[in-house]
Amino acid sequence: MENNQPIIVKRVKRFGGGHHGGAWKIAFADFATAMMAFFLVLWLMSSATPEQLIAIAGYFKDPVGFSDSGSPYVIDLGGSPEMSPDQTLNPEVKSTPAPDKVPVDADKQDAAAEQVEQERLEMLLQELQTKVNENPQLAKFKDQILFEITQDGLRIQIMDAENRPMFDIGSARLKPYFEDILLAMADTIKAVPNKVSISGHTDATPYVGNNGFGNWELSAGRANAARRALIAGGYPDPQVARVVGYASSSLYDKEHPDNPINRRIDIVVLTKKAQNRIEGDQNAGEAPKSDAAPAPAIPAAPSGKPGASTAAPAVDAQTYAQPHEIRQKLNIFDGQIKIDETKN
Repeated sequence: MENNQPIIVKRVKRFGGGHHGGAWKIAFADFATAMMAFFLVLWLMSSATPEQLIAIAGYFKDPVGFSDSGSPYVIDLGGSPEMSPDQTLNPEVKSTPAPDKVPVDADKQDAAAEQVEQERLEMLLQELQTKVNENPQLAKFKDQILFEITQDGLRIQIMDAENRPMFDIGSARLKPYFEDILLAMADTIKAVPNKVSISGHTDATPYVGNNGFGNWELSAGRANAARRALIAGGYPDPQVARVVGYASSSLYDKEHPDNPINRRIDIVVLTKKAQNRIEGDQNAGEAPKSDAAPAPAIPAAPSGKPGASTAAPAVDAQTYAQPHEIRQKLNIFDGQIKIDETKN
């Protein structure tokens, strides 16, 4: 029996929805273009100078004046906006050229210079502390070396100890380890352009001697001996602003005037302001001004008697390169001052 039923083939056609077409891409492209232009305008407004803003405002207020001018652009290629003053409809709109140099307040300039100088001194303090801590020869004396930033600059205080004095008893002759400390510091201190002030101090024990030689002369002699050690270490002599002795007038430990720490040497790396104050005091009156460092005061006494001493020239670090040779040249007080062994 034949099957005469028809065969039905059902075909389903699929069509994309209308909302899935590409028209939205054009709208999004227009939106992106508008946003780019908007942010470009914002960027130009934030980066334009006041003169350029004035010129742009003038363009929108007076397009005729700009259209007939020499340049078809609002801002010319040179970067300096110019307007056409002959045909402008708004003569009150004027552009003010930017000044070539902006004046700087003198107080701000001084404050900036002081800030740079302060940072320089703080770096120097860190370098000196690092050298003392890392140098085996200096590390054992670090309890006798103090660093601090003061109003006048970086102060380096090297103090006596009960068992480690810096000088021979009652003398300006340096101990070898004190010379090593100064020679090691000279190379670091000379890295900054600031001048230094060197001062010597004694304790309150009265000096036992004759011919008027006392703590004032002794402290000045010790300060000058420290100066010679720095010069021998390579520190430039013209960078020494002052060498002075204070005797016992400025004690470190005022409650115990005889404390060994009162016997000390202060080296101050001066700020510019402190240096000008010192040099101004030295040049006061009718004394002629000079850029050279003042000659340090050396105690004077009748020749052939205790306390007699004379000034010695600075030692050339190139000529005396060996430590023992340097010491022979530095200690010019040896044999010149005969001191009672009970003093300082």
